Amino acid sequence: MPRVRWLFLDLNSYFASVEQEENPSLRNRPVAVVPVMADTTCCIAASYEAKAFGVKTGTQVGEAKRMCPGLVLVEARHELYIAYHHRVVEAVESCVPISSVRSIDEMACQLIGREQPLLAAMDLGRRIKAAIRAQVGSTLRCSIGLAPNRYLAKIASDMEKPDGLMALTQDLLPHALLGLTLRDLVGIGSRMERRLNKRGVSTMADLLALSPEQLRQAWGGVQGERLWHWLRGADFHDAELEHPKSVGHQHVLPPEFRTPEGAYAIAHKLLHKAAMRLRAQKLWTAGIALTLRFTVPKNFARGEHYSGIPQQSWSEQLRLVECQDSQTLIEGLQKLWAMRPVGAMYEKPFLVSVTLLDLAPDALHTLSLFSNLDREANRGQLASTMDHLNHKYGTDTLYFASMHLARAAAPTRIAFQSVPDLF
Repeated sequence: MPRVRWLFLDLNSYFASVEQEENPSLRNRPVAVVPVMADTTCCIAASYEAKAFGVKTGTQVGEAKRMCPGLVLVEARHELYIAYHHRVVEAVESCVPISSVRSIDEMACQLIGREQPLLAAMDLGRRIKAAIRAQVGSTLRCSIGLAPNRYLAKIASDMEKPDGLMALTQDLLPHALLGLTLRDLVGIGSRMERRLNKRGVSTMADLLALSPEQLRQAWGGVQGERLWHWLRGADFHDAELEHPKSVGHQHVLPPEFRTPEGAYAIAHKLLHKAAMRLRAQKLWTAGIALTLRFTVPKNFARGEHYSGIPQQSWSEQLRLVECQDSQTLIEGLQKLWAMRPVGAMYEKPFLVSVTLLDLAPDALHTLSLFSNLDREANRGQLASTMDHLNHKYGTDTLYFASMHLARAAAPTRIAFQSVPDLF
């Protein structure tokens, strides 16, 4: 009897399914969840009824309406999706412990003992599906993948949607993967696909024909060699995957904030949120990045935002001594802000992004020889006190004055790679 060691669960059209669960009149209708009610924004989720017309995540709303004339738009309610997420977690854990929550709509479970035989694992998958329907909502569906390792279990969960249950067992590997495209593999986006194509790899057959050393060279790093082993069912611990490499937020500015002063205030708000996430995950950062996009005349534009805004972009990074306190991060942001381009061309920013880079967990944090330990301790204590109050009374209870102008702006948005705390 074949055995599997991982179960990966992917909720189908999650945001749209939650809206259909909350509002029965939306069931069996094409639904798109949007950040704001505007044709210039894009869909952040689509129901399967909408996907049948070609509407998907990232489709511009105006285009989505043309593709699907009966499309129903629903403004996103992120707090609701977080609340449902926690209910889904409880339902899954009534059947099997969750090893890691990968995102708002994905989670992985490591199977042990009598859970590993294929028939037992398939039965467990069916029980999880039934538990979600019974304990969370009848409209929520999930695709479940079973495999010898977590990577392949994720691939399997994508192979049969919606409401699928797919197993990739050791005896089927790697031949069962031949029907996939390179882009079906986690970690291969457009840039990596182009890189592989330049090295003569354009199909899964080409990829699987490579040796571990060849795939490492084609990939440009050790991750290529790891991928070779994962595709053949190897299951090994990869510490590099156990914590995020960056934490950040970006925000399209409301019209009233499309000034240098407004953008600066929004940048501080985004930094405040990123710093709280950093500390909540017990991480330290050694770098900060700031990105600005400006509205410019079409003849000066270097591209176009998906909303149709002609734009110029600017981005810069700054190295930091490993830290996690807001004061040090604000000082870094101030230095980056001083580097931004100035002049008539750059007076109308419309998007701001702040990212904390090169993250390390507490266990790997190293003190600098040049650190002022007393100052670091004081700043850390201040940050801890602020976080405690903000978690208890609301995110904006205590904050630095530099973000006061933007206090009500840049509300919580869910990145699919993370699950924000519901304060």
